Amino acid sequence: MKIGKSTVPRTAICTSDEHTIVVRGEDLCHDLIGHVSFADYFFLLLTGKRPDATCSAVLNATLVAIAEHGLVPSVQASRMTYAAAPDALQGAVAAGILGCGSVILGASETAGRLFTKVAARVDAGEALDDVAADVIRTLKAERRSIPGYGHPLHKSNDPRVDRLIAVATEAGADLRYVHIAQAIERVIPGIVGKELRLNVSAAIPAVLLGVGFPVASLRGVPILARTAGLIAHLAEEAEMPSGFALSYQATRELQYEGDVPAGFGAST
Repeated sequence: MKIGKSTVPRTAICTSDEHTIVVRGEDLCHDLIGHVSFADYFFLLLTGKRPDATCSAVLNATLVAIAEHGLVPSVQASRMTYAAAPDALQGAVAAGILGCGSVILGASETAGRLFTKVAARVDAGEALDDVAADVIRTLKAERRSIPGYGHPLHKSNDPRVDRLIAVATEAGADLRYVHIAQAIERVIPGIVGKELRLNVSAAIPAVLLGVGFPVASLRGVPILARTAGLIAHLAEEAEMPSGFALSYQATRELQYEGDVPAGFGAST
């Protein structure tokens, strides 16, 4: 059954013959292996262009910043899956990645799209702080969260934010989206009634958009980084199991609130 207009599959990413593997127009073995870092290769795969030194520094910094996040739900899912099926590392990694969405890891893309909308309005002649205030009022009226702002632990300051901005500044990146992110942070208290500081999920798009990273692929950065973190957790799980302990603790704290049949729980 034909779905869509295209009838011929096409790609501009990779091809090969008997002697040569070509990736984005470059010889994999002669031009890339041993010559580019994995982060630079990721950018090349994604965009078809090698990153310049500024982009490379910023992209590498964001991947390091978000790779590890402790025993968050996605990591717990991964470790418990591995405990149940230690022969399927790929399944355990997939379980963790499947737990990534609008709350965990997806906020970078959502924040990035918000920043680009603000930038478009500023380009059209509106003042930055006025646009920032308008978007926050809209989010509040719609009872939607502000992506990339607030953190349950780093309430006064997420230290990763300052470091990513410093790396971007030192590398000579365009800080336009950083300024947009900071403008949104400034107006939040007067509209929401409390301070919500930038967290790493806003800092990542703020610095990446300034080096030409595509907004549509922003979610891929934390997913790629967190894959490395998950593999590390699973290596530890193999040596020092916690998966079943996590399951046990959840069961121990469980409170059943549904109905039971007559006589249930009575001693015999």
